[in-house]
Amino acid sequence: MAGPISSGAGAAATYNPAARYGPALALLASLFFMWGFITVINNTLLPHLRSVFDLSYTQTTLIESVWFIAYFIASIPSAKLIERVGYQKSMVIGLLVMAAGALGMTVAASIPSYGVTLVMLFVIASGITLLQVAANPYVAIVGKPETASSRLNLVQAMNSAGTMLAPLFGAYLILGRSKGGTAQGEVVLTQAERLADAQSVVLPYVLVAGVLAVLAIIIARFPLPAMGSATQRHNKEERKKYSLWNHRNLVFGVPAIFIYLIAEIGVANLFVNFVSQPDIANLTHEQAGRYLSFLWGGMMVGRFIGSAVMQKFDAGHVLAAFSIGAFVVMLVTVFTTGPVAMWSLILVGLFHSIMFPTIFTLGIKGLGPLTEEGSGLLIMAIAGGSLVIVQGYLADHYGLQTSFLLTAACELYVLFYALWGSKTTEVLPDQQLS
Repeated sequence: MAGPISSGAGAAATYNPAARYGPALALLASLFFMWGFITVINNTLLPHLRSVFDLSYTQTTLIESVWFIAYFIASIPSAKLIERVGYQKSMVIGLLVMAAGALGMTVAASIPSYGVTLVMLFVIASGITLLQVAANPYVAIVGKPETASSRLNLVQAMNSAGTMLAPLFGAYLILGRSKGGTAQGEVVLTQAERLADAQSVVLPYVLVAGVLAVLAIIIARFPLPAMGSATQRHNKEERKKYSLWNHRNLVFGVPAIFIYLIAEIGVANLFVNFVSQPDIANLTHEQAGRYLSFLWGGMMVGRFIGSAVMQKFDAGHVLAAFSIGAFVVMLVTVFTTGPVAMWSLILVGLFHSIMFPTIFTLGIKGLGPLTEEGSGLLIMAIAGGSLVIVQGYLADHYGLQTSFLLTAACELYVLFYALWGSKTTEVLPDQQLS
């Protein structure tokens, strides 16, 4: 999944032509990689926990719901913390919070406890939220202002690289080392097998915690460029002249992000369980976890394709085409079986690829001095991923395959937004940050 995007406004205010920003940019890219990597580990962790704790689909998707609720709850406290201690220290704190949550996962595995697992995943997600709020503004200033967009695309690609590699890591070190992950289809574990499977989580999360701690030390000692005036807000009295409600593209854009996240996270979280079914691909969870990499790899490829296409075609029209493609492949997933259903579900990653950044860009278009407030609302809408529990409920009561009709419905809202909801109704002049 993509992280929030900084507009980069005001980057010119702090650019120093004599400075070398390459090392700082590489370090920031590593942060994007890590939070993409850790977020997607959940997609291989979920079927594992379903076997260990004998969970329903509703309980399984609640795990991911807790993850995305953290985006909503932790975003405002994160902003307050950054205001108090600064961006660089906040990055360090975010990494240490994530490391603490990762170590907490080893405790949850040792008990084992479903409740403690939920708490620790919330802690990790809260750290990622702080890291995203703190790291994104730096991307706009570590280099020439005219290449800010290129740098943003680069770090987003690193985020995609993390999401693509995480399923392989999770499949090998979690699913591949557990009884539930190597068995065909659904399997009922004995108490001893559940305990052994739960403890297979310990090594991966110890490794993750170690990497995060090392990154925290490097960030703390690295001479990152000062933010200066690049992050100062517009005068509050000036902003009072305008209303966000006058901008249709934002008003419909916030639910578009929210609804899109339901689709993206639902597909990713239930992918392993879906393709491992006997009438789909009849794979072990370990094997299915490897195929999940194709889903995220498609998202990375799609971003490059979409970026090139949007150089010549209207972004709204491209978004509409991709949403139609996503709707079609989801119908194929629901109404077919075997490899066709599996590969159609994988293909939706390609069509989902441009949705978050394109909706975000269209949503803030023409906001002028209201861009910061609009951006904040769109970022808060990432919490839509928490409603994946709705698909879990549908899977429990109507069948896993049928539950993907919810995803198809989400694609239709994105199509509506692309064709009508994204049209600007009041364009305000851009203002330079002071």
